[in-house]
Formats: sequence, structure tokens, C-alpha cells
Amino acid sequence: MGSLLKRNKKIKIYILTIVMLLIGILMVIPFVFMLSGSFKPQALITSEPLKLIPSSIYLANYKLAFSFDNLFFKWYFNSILVVTVTIILRLLVVTMAAYAFARMEVPFKNIIFVTVFAMWMIPSDTTLMARYFVIRRIGLYGSHWAVILNFTFDVFTLFLLRQFFMQVPKDLTEAAVIDGCSHFKIYSKIMLPLCKPAMVTVALFTYIWTWNSFSEPYIFIDKIQNQMLTVGLQYFGGIGGLDIGMIFAGACAGTLPTIILFCIFQKYFVQGIASSGIKG
Repeated sequence: MGSLLKRNKKIKIYILTIVMLLIGILMVIPFVFMLSGSFKPQALITSEPLKLIPSSIYLANYKLAFSFDNLFFKWYFNSILVVTVTIILRLLVVTMAAYAFARMEVPFKNIIFVTVFAMWMIPSDTTLMARYFVIRRIGLYGSHWAVILNFTFDVFTLFLLRQFFMQVPKDLTEAAVIDGCSHFKIYSKIMLPLCKPAMVTVALFTYIWTWNSFSEPYIFIDKIQNQMLTVGLQYFGGIGGLDIGMIFAGACAGTLPTIILFCIFQKYFVQGIASSGIKG
């Protein structure tokens, strides 16, 4: 009986592995086609789309993308700037809010948390116009701060860090209180050093979401030289017709930092997700 259960468990694991492998391949295929097309002339992209390895490497797409009105590297720098500042501010704001919800005793704390959590169910696109009027009213329209402030607070990362903080034994923080530590000291000296995997996870999520954002920079930034890379890529088709190869090249160059960062911090990312979901 025991051997039969083990065999069934192994079969389930094999089936799950195959399914996940197929899903992974389906998700990678578009990137492979994009990478292959970035090294082909435009004529071959449309005439030989299934030929993934081109007979010769064609680098003109990358040269055109990098030299496009001297804007590509400006967009790249703008994206890096916005992402970096957003990560710093989000980690500061969300970790403090998560600590307050996890450890501080304040009136109506659970009601406030449920209300904030309910905001997660509201699609962000439905609030774009309201945010647009607020941004214009406070005088930030057209600046990078308009995008940064929109991404500073996030309910999902708040929930993730709150779950992580709640796993820290209360005996540890109670002992610190007995020793005379304030909430800020407990937060900065005990909680933050213990939640490095969760903070790396939040930083990676923030990087991916902010780097790939399109609606916010498109709506809140009006000058092309101040745009982020995602919005800037659409201008590749604005002069001389649509150049698919140049768009592919720009998109591949924009994807490279994400792949590198995920490969470097993959261990912390998985650890942060796994440990944050142990208990509620």
C-alpha cells in the first residue's frame, strides 16, 4: 500500500513537472522569436519567421535602435532612475506600514487593513483619470515624480511583508520592548535584518512592474525626451514606417537587465515568496 502511494505521488510529480515545463516553453517562445528577429533584416522577419537561427548575424537593428534620434539611452536612463527611486521609496513606505499592521496595536487596525486590502481588487486603470487630475493639481505632471509616486505604495507587497513580519516570533520583539526598545528600533534593528529575502522579493516585483509600466508614463509624462523605455519604443514606428527589427532590438535590450537581475537574485526571490506564504 505504501509503495503504491509513493508511486502515485511520483507520477503526479512527473505530470506536474511536464505541465510546468510546457507552460515555461510557451512563455519563452515569444521572447525567442523576438530575439531571433532582432538579428534579421526586416524582409527575413516576415518571410522566414520560423527560422530561429539566422544564416548571418544582422546588427543594423541594434545600431538603428541605439542611435534613434539620440533618445534610446535617454529613455534607458530615465527608466533606471524611475525604477531605482521607486524601489527605495516603496521599501521604506511599505516596510513601515507592514510592521505597523503586523506588530503595533492601534484602534481598528484589522478594519483598516481589510479596507486597504480591498483596494487591491480595484483595477488600476479605472483610477487613471482620477490620478491624472491629482497629478496635474499638485504640479507634478510631466515629471518623473508623477510616475514614481504612483508606484510608491502597493497593496500586494504590503501584504507580502506583513505576512513575513508576522512569522517573526513575538517573544523576540517583546524581549526588545522589555529592554526599552522603541517600535522604530525594533523595526530597524530586528525586523529589517530578518526580512532581507522578502525585501529582495519586493524590490524585484517593483523593478519588473515599474520597468514594464506603460500606462502611467504614457499618461503622466508629456515630453518624449523624458519618457521611459516602454513608451519610447512605440516611437520607433513613427518615422519612416514600422521597423519591426528595430523594435525587436530595442525590446531585447530593455529585457536584458530584468533577466540578469532575476538570475542573480532568484534564490532570494523564491525564498521570500515561500516563507511569506507559510501562515496568515
